Amino acid sequence: MSDALLRELAGEAGLKLDWVDADNRPQQASPEVLRQVLEALGLPAQSPGQLRQSLGQVRQERAAPPSLLTLDQGRPLQLGPLARPNEAFRLVPEHGEDIEGRLDEASALPPVARCGYYRLQLAERELSLAVAPPRCPQVQELCDGRRHAWGLAAQLYALREPGDGGLGDLAALEALARSAAAKGADALAISPLHAMFAAARQACSPYSPSSRLFFNELHAAPRQVFGQAAVEQAIAEAGLGEELHELESLPLVDWPGSARARERLLRQLHGGFARADAGLQRDFQRFRHEGGEALLQHCCFQALQRRRGEAGDGLDWRHWPAAFLRPEAEGVRQFMLEQPEEIDFQQFCQWLLARCLQHTQRAARDAGMGIGLIADLAVGADPRGSQAWMRQDELLAGVSVGAPPDVLNRAGQNWGICAFSPHGLRLHGYRAFIEMLRANLRYPGGLRIDHVLGLRRLWVIPEGAPPEAGAYLEYPLDDLLRLICLEARRARALIIGEDLGTIPGGLRERLAEHGILGMRVLLFEQAGGHFHAPAHWPDAALATTTTHDLPSLEGWRQGHDIDWRERLGQRSEEQARHDREERQRDVQGLARALAGNGIAREPLDGAIEFVGRTPAPLVLLPLEDALGSIEQPNLPGPGDEHPNWRRRYPARAAQMLDIPAVNARLERLDQARRGHDS
Repeated sequence: MSDALLRELAGEAGLKLDWVDADNRPQQASPEVLRQVLEALGLPAQSPGQLRQSLGQVRQERAAPPSLLTLDQGRPLQLGPLARPNEAFRLVPEHGEDIEGRLDEASALPPVARCGYYRLQLAERELSLAVAPPRCPQVQELCDGRRHAWGLAAQLYALREPGDGGLGDLAALEALARSAAAKGADALAISPLHAMFAAARQACSPYSPSSRLFFNELHAAPRQVFGQAAVEQAIAEAGLGEELHELESLPLVDWPGSARARERLLRQLHGGFARADAGLQRDFQRFRHEGGEALLQHCCFQALQRRRGEAGDGLDWRHWPAAFLRPEAEGVRQFMLEQPEEIDFQQFCQWLLARCLQHTQRAARDAGMGIGLIADLAVGADPRGSQAWMRQDELLAGVSVGAPPDVLNRAGQNWGICAFSPHGLRLHGYRAFIEMLRANLRYPGGLRIDHVLGLRRLWVIPEGAPPEAGAYLEYPLDDLLRLICLEARRARALIIGEDLGTIPGGLRERLAEHGILGMRVLLFEQAGGHFHAPAHWPDAALATTTTHDLPSLEGWRQGHDIDWRERLGQRSEEQARHDREERQRDVQGLARALAGNGIAREPLDGAIEFVGRTPAPLVLLPLEDALGSIEQPNLPGPGDEHPNWRRRYPARAAQMLDIPAVNARLERLDQARRGHDS
């Protein structure tokens, strides 16, 4: 009886009771795991009485009228119990004239022709609607009819340019974009630009940000806004010249050192901003006004977290005094009044980064790129950070997100990040999801959604539990897809979904229907060492040689990642020997595939041409492979001995693509792509 009630509650709460793992084996969540996950979600499940009470709570939540309804453009909307048959209605759009009419006999709203957000006024209630186009913008639309484009993928922090102070910035990205565009590239994908922790500048993954609503100001390039002379003067006044030069000469990014130096420079510029051009000051005031409460809250959090850390409360806001636990709390309001200069500085930093990003995207497009920058959207945020503090009612507490055991990690993964609450999203009209999409689509020409599988389901793990003791939590896929299509169309941006891992059945087809490009990685497009011919790759996914979490092609071919894992103790000597045998089989398989497709080139160059010949609408070549590097940006797994997120590229951003071997690889890729369109 208790187990049946437990399964009923789990199903009503959106937990998947049965699922198929990466090895195509059926799996079932155990009663113990279900109880732990339900408890972590705030649903007591230890006794029949608790189960019944929690079941009533979930059903009551589900019965509440939705705050936002999504629908497809040109299709009727069944309102069911929310309205009466033949009831009069008024549709109020964001712009334009109101639409009046009557529902049909089945209480359905007639098809709406124009996409956008509406207020639907009925006799007894008012609802919000989001009318979505059927698909996101496509490569062909954005690239002047070209159906087979290509671009590069870069780790922003790794870029080099003289005077960068040891950390890649948007000026270096602009230089790379101009160089890539001159060689025929239509896109430049970058690592996440999300806001990190102002009070803790240690090296950490850009996929564990403080907030996905704002930016990491350390990547700003002030010379793009203020000019080189003003920046040089600020460096001199702050006494930073020697320090920046030393940081720039290091082989790896010194995140704490670069962060301290960059912050001093930004504070120096902020201190003199009152004397800056009046047009820039007006633009800053407009930015603050448009940013509204969300910008103010984030900037207050950044300042508050630093201050509470100094007071001994630590960086985790969940351990702060009650007066600071919510953005609207009295202590927070008082802090804003006491620290206007510090909050103004944080807003200045966000404005500067936004204007640099805007400038870089414009430069990429002006140089000839059809798409320009492709930003990266992390799947979640650090629970100690700004977004979790600001949107507590719309994010999950008590669980973290990860992945079950799969072919890449047999122990499973716990990413230590929090994600949206499905119930919280519905209750608040998807506010947090929409604002996140808009923040990340505002400036670039495309967006890569990390772990897009999370639109359908996420593996949630109770705090303190091992990764395998998690369960899948379902999300409102239809609503999320429609909102992505709507916001992407408004921004005229390409959408890419990273669909790697344990993939739910039918998800890739749904993404393709909505014009969201999936991802196909050369290293995975094989079966037992037999690589799929280029012609057999799908035309609804981008193609790439590797990703930031995988070895570069040269590193893969040489088994360099296996060497690293053995050195770090992640694999035993025997396991590593077995890995090398399998790798040799795969390397030989790729060589056969290249020869079988008439590609008689050096293995790296041949593999790049191989991917270029696929029917993918977009090919992204990581700079690591363009440069022939054996290292990879990130080696997932325990420990921090591998320099994750710290490696720098060996040459200047403006010059690296002109290295003869690199230039030759890009020429071959460009020719392979243009061969499809000729």
